[in-house]
Amino acid sequence: MKTELDRVIAQIGEVVLGKESVVRLALACLLAQGHLLIEDLPGVGKTTLAHALARLLGLKYQRIQFTSDMLPADILGVSVYDRSSGDFRFHPGPVFAEVVLADEINRATPKAQSALLEAMEERQVTVEGETHPLPDPFFVIATQNPTFQIGTFALPESQLDRFLMRVRLGYPDTRAERELLAGEDRRMLLNTMEPALAGGRLAELQRAVPQIHVSAALLDYGQSLISASRSSPVLLHGLSPRAGLALLRAARAWALIHGRPAVIPEDVQAIFPATVGHRLSGVDEGEALGGDELARRLIQSVPIP
Repeated sequence: MKTELDRVIAQIGEVVLGKESVVRLALACLLAQGHLLIEDLPGVGKTTLAHALARLLGLKYQRIQFTSDMLPADILGVSVYDRSSGDFRFHPGPVFAEVVLADEINRATPKAQSALLEAMEERQVTVEGETHPLPDPFFVIATQNPTFQIGTFALPESQLDRFLMRVRLGYPDTRAERELLAGEDRRMLLNTMEPALAGGRLAELQRAVPQIHVSAALLDYGQSLISASRSSPVLLHGLSPRAGLALLRAARAWALIHGRPAVIPEDVQAIFPATVGHRLSGVDEGEALGGDELARRLIQSVPIP
């Protein structure tokens, strides 16, 4: 398994240069059957990473460009009257794909953003009282621009909580940027990429994630982190039980990527900021700190068992 996953990571690394740690987090998120939020400035490779993940995992994907005038029906689909049959027929929207690339999700209004809530949680959509199941697997890989940019609408907490992880790419280092500037167009490379996993292999890897062992001591460590978030004076609110479950799923997937049969504390620490950072808000002196930094301070405050 590790060799297969290393190959996927290496191939993505040919397109998204110098960001191996972020690529590993993104892959762990999908192996844990979670949804991924990629947040950063325009032009640093958010959409490229999303495209590369979809292509290499061999999944059918649809890209939705979110805009301020988008309506929920543009995402979910609409029922249209069929004159020949005299009935309304449902025409599925782009959300009916194995991977949905929700590009610049926070440029849509809250009404359009809310169209994804049921899809991400229940893996189904309800249109005009009729429920339609989504494909299996089903992932949302969303990109968003920083909220200080013009024309953005901040995602509500209920929407953020649907994402298993939030990652940031940041600027490339000097060596990676030189290779990017001197090399081939990344979009051209994307078009030549072939699936790195055989059909059905992704589902097998996902089924292997819950089999990764978690010891009682490791559970104690996870609970201590969650408890520390609830008693912290600099946090607006603590982590929910859903966040605790997400933490374990992500840690198991991280251990699988690294070829370990059991989760160790370092696995929890590696995925902790990406898994809980978007779920944390600071008050008073914690207000100026980002969620990722608040998560790192929580890790520092709780001893390893």
